[in-house]
Amino acid sequence: MKVGLYFGSFNPIHIGHLIIANYMADYTDFDQVWLVVSPHNPHKKKSSLLADNHRLTLVQIAVEGNNKIKASNIEFKLTKPSYTVTTLAYLKEKFPKNEFSLLMGEDNLRTFHKWFNFEEIIDNHKIYVYPRVLTEQEKKGVEKSKGISSVLDHQNITVCTEVPVMKISSSFIRKAIKNGKDVQYLLSEPVLKYVDEMNFYR
Repeated sequence: MKVGLYFGSFNPIHIGHLIIANYMADYTDFDQVWLVVSPHNPHKKKSSLLADNHRLTLVQIAVEGNNKIKASNIEFKLTKPSYTVTTLAYLKEKFPKNEFSLLMGEDNLRTFHKWFNFEEIIDNHKIYVYPRVLTEQEKKGVEKSKGISSVLDHQNITVCTEVPVMKISSSFIRKAIKNGKDVQYLLSEPVLKYVDEMNFYR
């Protein structure tokens, strides 16, 4: 089975995440896309995250009924902080018949050369890259970035230019909820209901 791995904190999962996952599930040769909920991204402050089980629940209810997209808690069982190369090795051992590829935003590709053992990842796994609408601050970082040229031409990189992209971020949603703003069109209905019932981000 060909599986696309979409890693993220999903804090919370929003329609932008779901649009990307759905596109990859429908317009590539993946049999499934797994939304891998990361318990602790080495580059993010853990204090800003909802509890792991709550973020997993949000992803589960967001994709319920879709047999091509599933929630994964595989990194919950691994040593923290989570490194992608470690997760991939564990998955290869646990599911030896599956072919795992990565789904990655263009912004992450630009810093990919800084990832732990990135050469091992790119040499052994295909990476599907989707575009991102960058903020002005991110654009300045892109101008200074030198890492992308070294990986863009790699045979395992596929750039998916037609993925629908929205300028939505989980941090924007968290801030909006805290300020009492309406986010009903940024979250799927079951996710919005759960977030509201649990009084998250207020």
